[in-house]
Amino acid sequence: MRLFTGLSLTYEVRRNIELLYQSLEPLAPIHWSPVANLHVTTKFIGEWPAERLDELKAALRGMKKPTGFTAAIDGFGWFPTPHHPRHLFAAVRAPEALAQLAAESDRALAVIGVPVEDKAYHPHLTLARIRDAHVDLSPIKQFIAQLPSTDFGRMTVTSFKLYESRNSQYTVLEDFPL
Repeated sequence: MRLFTGLSLTYEVRRNIELLYQSLEPLAPIHWSPVANLHVTTKFIGEWPAERLDELKAALRGMKKPTGFTAAIDGFGWFPTPHHPRHLFAAVRAPEALAQLAAESDRALAVIGVPVEDKAYHPHLTLARIRDAHVDLSPIKQFIAQLPSTDFGRMTVTSFKLYESRNSQYTVLEDFPL
């Protein structure tokens, strides 16, 4: 099983991104993330044996959790850099509680053998992957620069989810209240 934990998006945020895609997709031949798959990852778990799924769920249930909070999806960025991008993302603005959730997930799952993250947590929504380093992204960059607003909406976060990724389809396996 290929697993991760994350936050689901509100209808408003999904719809706003879906409307943006209608303008952006024709501008460059890059791989756009399906709107249905958009989420904010809090912990990438990777391959996990199905026979140990209950153990993993128990670790997530028992971890220290922050209280609920509000997050905003606002702004764009490029990983690793704007000059040599491999991903286009929407920025997630949230209080320290989101970083705390990611750190606590890391700690709780390390106890059962999930590798600890070696990079700083940077919450985002991956909108597109750029597989061809020579594709012209200037039309996308120009379009984004001319947007009157990059605010996709806010969401009240009261839980996080355990997802399974199979054949580019994401399935929620369990919801964990904060």
